[in-house]
Amino acid sequence: MSKKLVLGIDFGSDSVRAVVVDPYNGMELGQGVTRYPRWEKEAFCDPDKSMFRQHPADYLDSLEKCVLKAMSAAGPGTGQRIAGISVDATGSTPCAVDKTGTPLSLKEEFKDDPDAMFILWKDHTAIKESEDINKYAKSWGGEDYTRFSGGNYSPEWFWAKVLHVLRTNKKVRNAAWSWVEQSDWIPYMLTGGNDVSRMFRSRCTAGHKAMWHEKWGGLPPEEFFASLDPLLKGIKERLFTETYTVDTPIGKISEHWAKRLGINKDAVIGAGALDAHIGGVGGGIVPGTMIKVMGTSTCDMIITDNAGAGDKPVAGISGQVDGSIVPGFTGFEAGQSAFGDVYAWFRNLLSWALPADSPDRNMLLEKLEEEAAQLKPESSVTALDWFNGRRTPDGNPLVSGAITGLRLGDSAPRIYRALIEATAFGSKAILDRFTEYGIPVEKIIAVGGIAKKSPLVMQILSDVMNREITVLESEQTVAAGAAMCASVVCGVHATVPDAQKAMKPVVAGKYIPSTERVEFYRKKYEAYKNLGSKIESL
Repeated sequence: MSKKLVLGIDFGSDSVRAVVVDPYNGMELGQGVTRYPRWEKEAFCDPDKSMFRQHPADYLDSLEKCVLKAMSAAGPGTGQRIAGISVDATGSTPCAVDKTGTPLSLKEEFKDDPDAMFILWKDHTAIKESEDINKYAKSWGGEDYTRFSGGNYSPEWFWAKVLHVLRTNKKVRNAAWSWVEQSDWIPYMLTGGNDVSRMFRSRCTAGHKAMWHEKWGGLPPEEFFASLDPLLKGIKERLFTETYTVDTPIGKISEHWAKRLGINKDAVIGAGALDAHIGGVGGGIVPGTMIKVMGTSTCDMIITDNAGAGDKPVAGISGQVDGSIVPGFTGFEAGQSAFGDVYAWFRNLLSWALPADSPDRNMLLEKLEEEAAQLKPESSVTALDWFNGRRTPDGNPLVSGAITGLRLGDSAPRIYRALIEATAFGSKAILDRFTEYGIPVEKIIAVGGIAKKSPLVMQILSDVMNREITVLESEQTVAAGAAMCASVVCGVHATVPDAQKAMKPVVAGKYIPSTERVEFYRKKYEAYKNLGSKIESL
């Protein structure tokens, strides 16, 4: 009998990626990438309002094309050998659904309503709601349910987004039976789910984004939500109590999707998870290692086997949850709201007169990178990376980016280099927060497109953080992490750590900090922090 294969599917911000993997040695046999067609046209988005919505039809259409590409690349007969499938997705990216778990935007009457679509993680329309949640959680007289979410609930997260839609769209409010995360809906849909009350909810998404915690028996009590805003009354009872880790099989692929994807009907689907967390799995996360998933934003993951870690909140991060990244360990998450998006902003600023699909836009970014790499570090131009607010440490969606010290002689490459330095300083602030709270970070591994494509960014990051940074070979480390999880749910490996050992990623190279530049950036980091203090006080 042919050996089993597994399929890892990664739903990112701009596209879906799939990899077919041999679970016995981790070899990638085929991969596919498909961009979301409506999203590419910026449909249902308004950047001026920080509104970013995605239509579920984008997910469904792109999923099929992507998986078929990956299996075609892997060779004939691949579909019949797929034994396990696991999925990750962005988060918090919630959506209103009916009793069957169908997103309202897949119904004719809601097909063009952005509030009936998936609200992408970086959507910041719920700032007022997050402020209300934070204020109430600390004043209502009971447990502060944000304390394991860094003590500061973000507008990027589940309850803030749900409350915002309930307050502003009566039609969606009246039609919504429940709310689901993208990372839970995709696996549910693949198994043919038709009763949302039976949907398997992800431990990491619920714990880091929806205030779920074992300490208070799941989600906060009905009393908290109903007194926060009467519009939330009754929502909790139509959600969930139990959550599931990535080693949980939730069912077999449905006949519909088995036929549509050309996969055998016995393939097992695993519980979903956040994309960054699965990037941690794919990157080989172990206690003492920080995995940096670097893309449009960043997520920094750490796990610890310290039995008491979950009871010692780390202030200002994006949560800590038992089993959220690797089952059996406490997972910690932090990150930056904008990383690659900062560079893309500058590129778009310089190329504003070019069509959005012009290849010259990317050529411009490559030229900026080339010229900035020739410059020596200098202290006059200092930038702040908060172009989409600050996620961690100490989240604040209201702060903004800045560039100071500009002179008539400054060039675009010099400003670009200052922006790269700013994003690196934001990463160092996160490292400092974990260190301050006694969470060991002995090794840093970088994954994602930027880690592979930009030596300049990676070298500056190494110099600023004063750490050796390992870069992995695969550009699909997150999807590969999903494949590792799939190997567990279909029984090839007993645990996620077992899968990581057998399917370990290939190292592409390392960046070593320069003693001279480390000292220079140590001083400039102080200027960055001073600039941040001034901007935040405005």
